[in-house]
Amino acid sequence: MRSARRSAPQHPRQRCWHWKGEDRQGQRRSGVLLATGRPEAQRQLHQLGVIPRKLRQGGTLARFERQISPRDLTLFSRQLATLLTAGVPLLQAFHVLGESLSKPAMRLVVQALGMDVSAGASMAQALSRHPLTFDALYVNLVAAGEQSGTLDRMLERLAGHLEKRERLKARVRKALWYPSTVVAVGIAVSAILLIKVVPQFEQMFEGVGASLPPLTRLTIELSEFAQQWWLVLLGSAGVMAGAARWWVKRSARARFGAHGLALRLPVVGTILEQASVARFCRTLATAFAAGVPLVEALKTAAGACGNDVYCQAVSAVQSEVASGQRLHLAMRATRRFPTLALQMVAIGEEAGALDSMLTRVADHFEREVDDRVDTLTSLLEPLIIVVLGVVVGGLVLAMYLPIFQLGNVI
Repeated sequence: MRSARRSAPQHPRQRCWHWKGEDRQGQRRSGVLLATGRPEAQRQLHQLGVIPRKLRQGGTLARFERQISPRDLTLFSRQLATLLTAGVPLLQAFHVLGESLSKPAMRLVVQALGMDVSAGASMAQALSRHPLTFDALYVNLVAAGEQSGTLDRMLERLAGHLEKRERLKARVRKALWYPSTVVAVGIAVSAILLIKVVPQFEQMFEGVGASLPPLTRLTIELSEFAQQWWLVLLGSAGVMAGAARWWVKRSARARFGAHGLALRLPVVGTILEQASVARFCRTLATAFAAGVPLVEALKTAAGACGNDVYCQAVSAVQSEVASGQRLHLAMRATRRFPTLALQMVAIGEEAGALDSMLTRVADHFEREVDDRVDTLTSLLEPLIIVVLGVVVGGLVLAMYLPIFQLGNVI
């Protein structure tokens, strides 16, 4: 597959062009197209029956590819598989998709794929020129589908794989973002009370002249600190968060450390571990079932784990398997995979049904992630409500205690 991709025909550097104009009916139209220069862009618009009024260069295709989401890729795979199953030729299918897809970035990619295929490249070769959109698994499975004459079924399998992968990511994001969002809202409400509400009570208490309860004095001191330093604290938190994100993004060592720390978190760490194992097994099963060699399939699966710790572990597994080691023994040596996964992989290797066993392991751990996320959510909801109630209620109580005492004196 790699040698085929290296021998793919080359084409001139293509650029994106934004255009506005009128069609033959006089209606205003606009869009983006792919061309090597202004004359070719004008020729394409002429073929579309558009009289261009404005035509300007809009950068490279890679800039638009960053806007493509997994959902767009799933929709493209599903629609292309449907067209191929109906007997539509590949080039005509690209043309139909180019007109039906609503996202400009995806239309540009489809247009580029059509140009490459019409120039003599295979679909896998065309896909390999867009690594920002199509990863190694996608390219390898399409190449296997082209070689076996089952491209439509392979695209359906890819669409299903992408849907399951994104569903699993959504569950993990829910486990991470739900408590974080609620806690952030609680902190924001407490800050508003300390900065805006407590000072009003403080002015009223100064006029009374009576001694204040310890809880009220503590709350007023916190309010004074928040009023004086809230901007500095907010700015420092933003700078620290931005610096940490930049460091993790730029440094592989920092990213590895952050991912390792995340795996050691209580409850959430277990969810992340199971999600990484599920993604690894699902990707490996999909690639291996499509006829991709195990060593190359492991390389693809390493990048799909979503965690650098597991990515490093799978890379070690790949090296051991390449040297002749059995898969389940190489996985056991990393001490990163649960016993159930190791046993199922060992059975799959002995029975010659590795892909089906990996699929069962992925299904099992995806269900485990779903159950744990639901349990975490159901446990966190009352806990967070209690914590927020205590914090906000404590601030309110601290402000009303002097009023209650004054009422008792009267």
